[in-house]
Amino acid sequence: MKIFTGFSFKRFAAVVIKEFIQMRRDRMTFAMMIGIPVIQLVIFGYVINSNPKFLPTAIVCADHSPFSRSIISAMRTSEYFSIAQEVDSEQQAADMLRRSEVQFVLSFPENFSRELVKGQRPQLLLELDAADPATVAYAVAAVEGLVDSALQKDFKGALRRPPDSLVDIRIHRCFNPEIKTQINIVPGLLGVILTMTMVFITSLAVTREKERGTMETLLSTPVKPLEVMTGKIVPYILVGYIQITLVLGLAETLFDIDINGSILLLYLTAFFFITANLAVGVTISTLAKNQLQAVQMSVFFFLPSLLLSGFMFPFRGMPEWAQWIGNVLPLTHFLVIVRGIILRGADFMDFAGHFLALSIFLVAVIIIGLLRYRKTLD
Repeated sequence: MKIFTGFSFKRFAAVVIKEFIQMRRDRMTFAMMIGIPVIQLVIFGYVINSNPKFLPTAIVCADHSPFSRSIISAMRTSEYFSIAQEVDSEQQAADMLRRSEVQFVLSFPENFSRELVKGQRPQLLLELDAADPATVAYAVAAVEGLVDSALQKDFKGALRRPPDSLVDIRIHRCFNPEIKTQINIVPGLLGVILTMTMVFITSLAVTREKERGTMETLLSTPVKPLEVMTGKIVPYILVGYIQITLVLGLAETLFDIDINGSILLLYLTAFFFITANLAVGVTISTLAKNQLQAVQMSVFFFLPSLLLSGFMFPFRGMPEWAQWIGNVLPLTHFLVIVRGIILRGADFMDFAGHFLALSIFLVAVIIIGLLRYRKTLD
């Protein structure tokens, strides 16, 4: 073929060497080639855990007998449950479930030991946060065997009975009784969509002005850094609210997901989340030299947000160091807020800590963005 006629390996080698030199000079692209595989390997290798253990559990015990203590002790020593607190009332336990402070609540009735000795199969109520079915599936499956094993040690000799005749365990799945995956995924998608669009669009919009030279014109005007930054952010806040309205409408229409809490509270807290992501996009644009670098930096922010926030994999199943990283990211806290409002009917005090963390992130990113923008002025 003519295409191979006069092919020179010397010229070919020169082009290859030139590309390697260019690759070495483009530090951002080189960092992406090395960083993305490392991030994915670490996250998928160490962080992802579809069988989370030591899930926080509250105990409501109206029967302080050796039998109830045996069951509680067995749960303490198991790998699936971590007794967070023994509370006095069912209402207090329900509030802890709504605030997502615990994953399970185990309630002992008042006459538990008396009925157990008489062979009447007393009921044990296990309430669980089933908003994310994958988080609790293995733990629920282990409950019956764990309770029977604990009680068999107390029922020996003449008291010994078949395991299936000891206790009637009633499972109450809160917030997602039908165990629908969409119940957990769709509200989470709201945060993921906002993160992706707000960060990418803003970082590209500002960087595009640099490439076209219009940023130089803007810098020559008396406009101050804070005015430029807020001016770039405000139009996209409206875009973010349009996206929220669209997602909520489709969630109710296509998946029958109702908003159990205050939609006004949801829109209010979403303002801080949208602004935080827009501020990240503006900050990235002050660091990037072109649109390609802006995309690469945005991926560096979006990928950990997607994988470490608890959207794709159970957050409580991650190792502690990964949870520390995840708690720095705004998406982690917004997921708790939006799922709390939509699924649990949570009020502001139920997620005040997460709102505070989101606000601190917003202020920190705005300060960094302003400092970086001032450098571009110089």
